[in-house]
Amino acid sequence: MELLHKLYESWSSKVDFLVVYIKEAHPEDGWVVSMNRDENILIEDPKTKEDRIGVAESCAINLTIKIPVLVDEMDDRIASAYGALPDRLYLINQKGEIEFQGEPGPWGFDPNRLELAIKKLVG
Repeated sequence: MELLHKLYESWSSKVDFLVVYIKEAHPEDGWVVSMNRDENILIEDPKTKEDRIGVAESCAINLTIKIPVLVDEMDDRIASAYGALPDRLYLINQKGEIEFQGEPGPWGFDPNRLELAIKKLVG
C-alpha cells in the first residue's frame, strides 16, 4: 500500500483514486492461507452488504488506507467486470475507457507500471 499511497499523494490533484473492496479472497470459510492466520486475519466470507462494508472498514483501518474505499455489491459486479480477484490496478480515462490494466495480483500488482501509465495519460 505504501507505493499506492505515494502515487495518491503525488497524483490525486489530477487523477481520482479509489480502492474497491471486493469479495474476500481468503475467508476462513473458504480458501484459507496460513499467512493470514499468522497475522491474525480471521475473516468469514461476508453474507450481506452490511457485513462486507464492516470488513472493508476494518481492512481500511488496519491497513491505514488513505485512498477512498468503495465496496462492491454482493453480486460482485465490479470484480467480475474487471477481473479484479484477488487484486488488480486500473487506470480509466475520462471517457470511461481503460488506459491501463495491471496483471492479476499479488504478483502482477505493480504501482510503478500504473504510475508510468498516469504520466503518459496526464503528462
